[in-house]
Amino acid sequence: MLVTGANQGIGLETARRLVEAGCLVYVGARNAERGTAAAAEIGARFVLLEVTSDVSVAAAAAQIGAETGHLDILVNNAGITGPQDDVHDLTGAGMEQVLATNVVGYVRVIHAFLPLLERASAPRIVNVTSGLGSQARFHDLSTIESRAGSPFYAASKAAINMLTVRYARLLPGIRINAADPGLTATAFTGGMGHSVTDGTDAIIRFAIGEDRDLTGHYRDRDGDVAW
Repeated sequence: MLVTGANQGIGLETARRLVEAGCLVYVGARNAERGTAAAAEIGARFVLLEVTSDVSVAAAAAQIGAETGHLDILVNNAGITGPQDDVHDLTGAGMEQVLATNVVGYVRVIHAFLPLLERASAPRIVNVTSGLGSQARFHDLSTIESRAGSPFYAASKAAINMLTVRYARLLPGIRINAADPGLTATAFTGGMGHSVTDGTDAIIRFAIGEDRDLTGHYRDRDGDVAW
């Protein structure tokens, strides 16, 4: 199993819970020192992986392929919030930066690891998304998602939601779903929100839990999220 962006926060907790469940897990991270330390901390393996680099992702796929021959589960988690400037100061360059990691990075990793996934007996992809990518929640003024800013980040997660359902239809042999951690206390949120364990519940359920046979779904720890 591979978790990208797994040296901290939701990625690290996801990897930890998978290891705890008895899985062989690769911690994917772009920083070798932090990634190696995180993997050692939870009993996982480290693989150097920068999702914005074709060369790095291909090398990671080659390493995992050589060591295991297949990949049962891919958790696409690596992401950035991007610029949080006043809307008047947001630029195309900022959007390109966010999309390069949060959307193109997911596609790049899926492409590179697809051959290894297709060698597994019951392969699964979990794309970590956000409630900020939900049009329904944006239009429901009672939700925190309707009041949040972050237009670039939100747009990138809406794109991930659509990629998820399209890939799920085009790759019927792989279970592919979108997991929303909800507002989780990480560096991303300045420590606001529920615990990282609560934030990874939906990911774990899609990966190895009761939702592992679903495909094309968008869920948080409480169930389905309206698109």
